[in-house]
Amino acid sequence: MTLALTNARVLTVHGWRDDLAVLVDGERIAALLPRDHAAVRAAQAQDLGGALLVPGFIDTQVNGGGGALFNAEPTADTIRTIGAAHRKFGTTGFLPTLISDSVDTMRAALAAVDKAFDEGVPGLLGVHLEGPYLAPERKGVHDPKWFHVPGEEELAMLCAPHRGVRLVTLAPERVPHDVIARLAAAGVIVNAGHTAADHATVRAALDAGVRGFTHLFNAMTPFGSREPGVVGAALDDPDNWCGLIVDGHHVHPTSLRAAIAARPRGKMLLVTDAMPPVGADDPSYVLNGETIVMKDGICQTANGVLAGSALDMAGAVRNSVEMLGLPLDEAVRMASTYPADFLGLGASHGRIAVGYRADLVAMDDSCNVRRSWIAGQSS
Repeated sequence: MTLALTNARVLTVHGWRDDLAVLVDGERIAALLPRDHAAVRAAQAQDLGGALLVPGFIDTQVNGGGGALFNAEPTADTIRTIGAAHRKFGTTGFLPTLISDSVDTMRAALAAVDKAFDEGVPGLLGVHLEGPYLAPERKGVHDPKWFHVPGEEELAMLCAPHRGVRLVTLAPERVPHDVIARLAAAGVIVNAGHTAADHATVRAALDAGVRGFTHLFNAMTPFGSREPGVVGAALDDPDNWCGLIVDGHHVHPTSLRAAIAARPRGKMLLVTDAMPPVGADDPSYVLNGETIVMKDGICQTANGVLAGSALDMAGAVRNSVEMLGLPLDEAVRMASTYPADFLGLGASHGRIAVGYRADLVAMDDSCNVRRSWIAGQSS
């Protein structure tokens, strides 16, 4: 039976509307109709009590959640645990993210994603391989023992036909640009990140097929007056997408506001870079053999190196409003519409419109999630 979501302030592609009901038929949005329409009255009504109804959030960089870390156990069960943990905070689509590791672990991760697709894990959109083709100078918390240039066997693995989205973060000075072009031609989304490249190298990599930048500002050469660096190349190019970690720790709010103002609308997206403490009671986890304890919302090593985040997508939206002064509708789009466009899913995900997947979130004015739907199925 068709479901009618009523009594909500709905974020449509034209802005907020408080006079509409959203009709869901199976996995898709069937209609947006006035509340008193006959089709609404005939449907199974669900009163949302005045909540905000927004497109479900899409996280393109999520390492862990619910106590699970994808690197520690690259299995379909881990993916399911991570997805369930983040769904509580409005994430209805995600890329489990594997940070730099062995080639065997990469193979296991790709196999786990295939198995998770077979098992219908809710919200799974693909996979993000963050490394291991990175720069030691900008390693962050990645273990540089895994860093290398991909060989032919690995390229065949990365370029093989695959289900869902495949995103690879690499340092463009470490990978030949014809390899970047080959990855892009195979349908792999290529991001630049953890890179010590200069502006000219990044510009050439963009021309070769780099599509975006992983956690802008973090682990990359900064924007300077005479050497624009990676950040300058990212901000100057109108076509790429940039991920932002808006947690108050990774990047100063002023830098974030300046970056957002510099870019065309629709090209900035929120990411969490989340670790296992999100959605878990235990604030600790083990990464590269070191026990890391989340404290005061910060995940960092004993040496003070940031090790992912304790951020969730609802929190990222809230912070974008409270720390950056963004309108709520734009913050929501940075968590839903723009990530969908970046992943090439803009025709099916990230919007409340007829024919789109019914991936939806009901939340209050403070971005506390009340309920979510993935493909029309309520949590």
